[in-house]
Amino acid sequence: MENLAAITSRINTLPYHEQSDLLDLVEKYEAARIREESHDSYLTFVKAVWPAFVEGKHHGVMAEAFERVAAGKLKRLIINMPPRHTKSEFASFLLPAWFLGKDPEKKVIQTAHTAKLAVGFGRKVRNLFSDADFKNIFPETSLQSDSKAAGRWNTNAGGEYFAIGVGGAVTGKGADLLIIDDPHSEQDAAQGQYNPEVFDRVYEWYTSGPRQRLQPGGAIIVVMTRWSKRDLTGKILDGAVKREGADEWEVIELPAIMPSGNPLWPEYWGITELEALRSELPLSKWSAQYQQDPTSEEGALVKREWWQPWKREKPPACEFVIQSWDTAFLKTERSDYSACTTWGVFHNEEHDTMNIILLDAFKQRMEFPELKKRAFTMWQETEPDAFIVEAKASGMPLIFELRQMGIPVSEFTPSKGNDKIARVNAVADMFASGMVWAPETRWAEEVIEEFASFPAGDHDDLVDSSTQALLRFRQGGFVRNPSDEDDEWMAPRYTEFY
Repeated sequence: MENLAAITSRINTLPYHEQSDLLDLVEKYEAARIREESHDSYLTFVKAVWPAFVEGKHHGVMAEAFERVAAGKLKRLIINMPPRHTKSEFASFLLPAWFLGKDPEKKVIQTAHTAKLAVGFGRKVRNLFSDADFKNIFPETSLQSDSKAAGRWNTNAGGEYFAIGVGGAVTGKGADLLIIDDPHSEQDAAQGQYNPEVFDRVYEWYTSGPRQRLQPGGAIIVVMTRWSKRDLTGKILDGAVKREGADEWEVIELPAIMPSGNPLWPEYWGITELEALRSELPLSKWSAQYQQDPTSEEGALVKREWWQPWKREKPPACEFVIQSWDTAFLKTERSDYSACTTWGVFHNEEHDTMNIILLDAFKQRMEFPELKKRAFTMWQETEPDAFIVEAKASGMPLIFELRQMGIPVSEFTPSKGNDKIARVNAVADMFASGMVWAPETRWAEEVIEEFASFPAGDHDDLVDSSTQALLRFRQGGFVRNPSDEDDEWMAPRYTEFY
């Protein structure tokens, strides 16, 4: 068939009565196309019933997964994504309408963190059944005449929709599709920082209630913003790993800012807006809610509260300054970062002890020429007493190049068996004893968060850089602890460090 746009473009060349007939035909054709495609294409359905929809690439990813759920090819799906990225509209409003439109004999249980919110979804889904665009797509699907309750209603084919808040009873109800939308409220999440049982109760409700109402062959979709390692996503996945024969889940994680540095939904959220939001939020909240990367202090070797906050505008006068580099090989979206931290040792007059303070920190993916230039610039600006580079990856050529430029570089080579965890353990008591300080700045907060998530976090570049410096302070005799252990160091070419 000739392209519809081409046909439409020639309408004005026809006599008026023919124009009218052809336009009617075009409209009927377009309605039939949308009706046919919407049965199998979730994204086509969304565009047909939601005129104001602003499409992003993440919608296509979600739609493809929902289509596999509806086709019975995917039974367990978790989608983690940031707030205000059409999570609820896409998964809790339009999805159950499409699912029941296709199969009006099916049963859907919809949950949210409050009954009011869940019932609100039910009201929107119910009302959509009366929409002209919906009727055009699913003319055979309608509500039973007595379906007036927003949170409980039936289709004309015997299907059911039931909305419930977290903690509510689902006795007597079954589900071909169970949708769990943001089971944790912001208030609960805040309490969960100090009382993990808040998260545990949601998981217990899920396993003892909705999970048991699933019909044979039924599917579960969890769509939520991350809050903690112990939130529902974390607990479900932890159980799937630990228990043999547990459900196998497909997980889609959608961070607000992608590893490439581009926004997830540039059509709606610009990078400038997201960066401004990131600067305003605590790093732990940004990492969890917007990047879907919650940190956890369970098993953390260095706790957040061990860091001492330096509240003065200027740092103390330092007796010795160390700048430490942990480098990566390639600049790719999945590669490690090159990280640099600068530390100083100073006399704490209040306790008459030698303490250590974080003076600067950054991490970035860089090609080698950029890395060399940045390292040289930072050495010039800081003039540290010691300049340390780990002898690995791009660290070896960096050491060579910087020495050629006249910089006295000290190589760090961990001894055999002295892995990352061992090195952090070797300095952990320095933090626990209250001798490590950090200013209340964004870059310092990033270091603190990376330590708080280690060893379970996705990145440890700042941790590696920091432990190199802290170990050197110990080995140089600036601070001493009974647990001190020597690491293997290659002496700098130009000056001795200690």
